[in-house]
Amino acid sequence: MNNSGNPLPDAEQLFARLLDQMKPVVKPDTGIIGIFTGGVWVAERLHKALGIQVPLGTLDVSFYRDDFDKIGLHRNVKTSDIPFDVEGRHLILVDDVLYTGRTIRAALNVMFDYGRPASVQLAALLNRGGRELPIAADFLGGEIALAVSQSIELVRIPRAAVHANNHSDDSLSSDPLFSLVLNEN
Repeated sequence: MNNSGNPLPDAEQLFARLLDQMKPVVKPDTGIIGIFTGGVWVAERLHKALGIQVPLGTLDVSFYRDDFDKIGLHRNVKTSDIPFDVEGRHLILVDDVLYTGRTIRAALNVMFDYGRPASVQLAALLNRGGRELPIAADFLGGEIALAVSQSIELVRIPRAAVHANNHSDDSLSSDPLFSLVLNEN
């Protein structure tokens, strides 16, 4: 998916690796919860590909962040929605890029407002290093080292825009493709 000049890994290959790691572990009654925004996109595709029967959950951690005073409030705060009983359930929290660990810490705080799960595992498309908290992914698509001045953004590209003439029988063919963009801050 990425241009040949892009130093970032191919996001679709990262997704395929992540999915392969999760298939033997995830059960139909596992709860999948994506963190807005990129984590929800990844969770939507994982949820579909893994055949999860429990509805997909989504979290916005904006009000739970401990660095709120430094980064401010995002313009598009979303509503968290966990449409299943968290109590006693095995959960997988999904994010796109794992960095400091602060987003994951905030997401755990939100989740525990809904109940006490049996277990929580973390799935991330990409680990960019730079952890500030003792948090690690149980399922990981890949890793890359970046400077503090750099950030990675997950973007979705409509599949039709990429494969206009491709009529594949792929069961996920209607899902947008993922790509990574490197930003200099």
